[in-house]
Amino acid sequence: MSVSTGTRGETVPTVPPGNPAVDTADVSALLERGRTLSTPVLRAAVDRLASPMDTVAAYHFGWIDARGNPADGDGGKAVRPALALLSAEAAGAAPEIGIPGAVAVELVHNFSLLHDDLMDGDEQRRHRDTVWKVHGPAQAILVGDALFALANEILLELGTVEAGRATRRLTTASRKLIDGQAQDISYEHRERVTVEECLEMEGNKTGALLACAVSIGAVLGGADERTADKLEEYGYHLGLAFQAVDDLLGIWGDPEATGKQTWSDLRQRKKSLPVVAALAAGGEASERLGELLAADAKSNDFDTFSEEEFAFRAALIEEAGGREWTSQEARRQHAVAIQALNEVDMPAQVRAQLTALADFVVVRKR
Repeated sequence: MSVSTGTRGETVPTVPPGNPAVDTADVSALLERGRTLSTPVLRAAVDRLASPMDTVAAYHFGWIDARGNPADGDGGKAVRPALALLSAEAAGAAPEIGIPGAVAVELVHNFSLLHDDLMDGDEQRRHRDTVWKVHGPAQAILVGDALFALANEILLELGTVEAGRATRRLTTASRKLIDGQAQDISYEHRERVTVEECLEMEGNKTGALLACAVSIGAVLGGADERTADKLEEYGYHLGLAFQAVDDLLGIWGDPEATGKQTWSDLRQRKKSLPVVAALAAGGEASERLGELLAADAKSNDFDTFSEEEFAFRAALIEEAGGREWTSQEARRQHAVAIQALNEVDMPAQVRAQLTALADFVVVRKR
């Protein structure tokens, strides 16, 4: 994957060589459709929550500000709802059939964000203070749990065989997501993590739910298991590509675009793909990085590190090849996702739209 110079002088992912340029207008329309069709049902689900959980959830989704006033906050890119609606169309059903699946997946995704922000100590998400910082850790935990319960309720109340199949896929994906978060936390306290372990963790934490998103609409639309499995394969590898780009942005991303601090993942001692790949590369920069990270793990002064110290670690990761390897891995996972997509019989327009969304995931800058 090639790169271009972004703000602050760092580079950010751009269109992989050999891939067509992403039709931004088409992708934006798909994302907006997913958001428009799923948001009313999502709001209705949140309204079921007891006070103050309904208000806390509304703040998290950007519908109100910290004082309770109506707001038009950033509710995320809506990639998962867009995929769920396209999934239904891939099975020959109307996109509306996928709405309960889109909402269920979005609820699980946001359950994970609420808990992850608290566990990681993140104070900012989508350019606003996180729920635990505004409303406290207890509310972050409770609202996360409530969103998880709502996700299953939304599907099961449909009362169909297809809804039961969809719920099984969602619960499996949820368990894998939680496995991935547990792995992520445990890796922060280890000096070394293999590339294979990191990919397994990211496949659980990100790939599993994206895989569910891109199959759940098809299942609700009556697709057979083979079709759903192939769509899941596409979504799983798309999730790995998505996470590889996130890992790049977690170190070198522009805070104005990401809504997080500079060197965010380094501050949290995350063993993300660029770090793990750099440590596995060998050579002088790799060895020096390993020495510094081993010392960091034993240091009580880590939270007082200067910007220059984090920048130095980022430079070592790049010199050791971790940045370029991760860029290439994003491109490779993208190619595997498209190959799986090609094995599903679906309308040509739907295939083109799923391909455009995959391209967007790999080349996105925020």
